[in-house]
Amino acid sequence: MHREMRVATYNVHRWSGLNGRSRPDAARAAFVISELDADVVALQEVLRPFTGEDPLEMLSDALGLHLAFAVTRQHKLGQLGNAILSRLPISGLSVLDISYSRIERRGALCAQVGGDAEGGGLSVIATHLSLVDRTRHRQVQSLLEHPQLATGAAVLLGDMNAWRRCKASRELDSTLEQHHNRAWPASFPALRPVLALDRIYARGADVVDVATHATAAARRASDHLPVVARIAVKPATGDPA
Repeated sequence: MHREMRVATYNVHRWSGLNGRSRPDAARAAFVISELDADVVALQEVLRPFTGEDPLEMLSDALGLHLAFAVTRQHKLGQLGNAILSRLPISGLSVLDISYSRIERRGALCAQVGGDAEGGGLSVIATHLSLVDRTRHRQVQSLLEHPQLATGAAVLLGDMNAWRRCKASRELDSTLEQHHNRAWPASFPALRPVLALDRIYARGADVVDVATHATAAARRASDHLPVVARIAVKPATGDPA
């Protein structure tokens, strides 16, 4: 039997709201994440301040979610990076440096949810890709070679920055499972989305449906809307169907 899960990806824009100039307020994003009702959420542009309370830890505690974080670069206000929130325990963490540029620091946070360090759960890879086509394609090639995308059930979630059809998006679309019955939903800019930057791919699982989460709160909390998918995880080889 296929096991269904609800997964999401959300660029929280350093907690600074729609225009990026608001005072950082993680409570806005926390409310939106609670609306998603997802088992796993990948976050991008997560800011963890050098001083004061940690909004990411407060958010995960308030929502009762397990947390993993990987710093990508230093921001003037703190560490900036990718995070994974999960209802299920997180194990087997690893970080992949996919910067390939002096200008842009980029990374991917990889983990197992619902299993242990030996496997048995769902592999989750959370990332934020480059704005530059050539660099983005090289990053995709590195991600597709990652062991957690090569075996077992896995999801790749993130801000893919696929603002136009390119080698990177074509390779992702042709290699991994996606929702074939409709175009990618537009998620940026949040108030009137026209670009499908935020995407969810799978391997060893079917993407049953995918949509943006376009509530009033989501349109104010960040410049991106969250994207949510329902996936059906296929039984591992040897497991009863």
